[in-house]
Amino acid sequence: MSTNLEVNGEIRTVEVEDGKPLLWVLREDLGLQGAKFGCGAGMCGACSVLVDGDVVRSCIYPASMAAGKSVRTIEGLNDTLGVRLKDAWVSKRVPQCGYCQTGQLIAAYALIDQESSVTKESIHGAMTNICRCGTYGRIREAIMDVADEMGGSK
Repeated sequence: MSTNLEVNGEIRTVEVEDGKPLLWVLREDLGLQGAKFGCGAGMCGACSVLVDGDVVRSCIYPASMAAGKSVRTIEGLNDTLGVRLKDAWVSKRVPQCGYCQTGQLIAAYALIDQESSVTKESIHGAMTNICRCGTYGRIREAIMDVADEMGGSK
């Protein structure tokens, strides 16, 4: 079935089979390789993208459900907040293997974008992605630095 998806601000027409996960449409059909396949069960967060501003695990999110909604991937986080987060990730030396980091950045973006006040507790609640390298402390520091810069931490 032919479906129109708005991905990173651009309308894209793709053929979507019933139940095909958004992750595979993004990676295979649209060539956007940022979201990664991790667990395939929506638990690890490596596949996280934003759908209408909310974090979704694209490995279990049917692409057909994204029709008529705005999808943002790591490739589309090029506004001020996205750039500041990416810069903070580098300055705090967050990535080690880097596999989970696109999903981590998506979750951090949504947190700062949606919360008027970012706290250690809100970071703990929002950042449910798994990092095998264990860089959680650096992730939290990077998020707090950006939230401070943007005027939204307490």
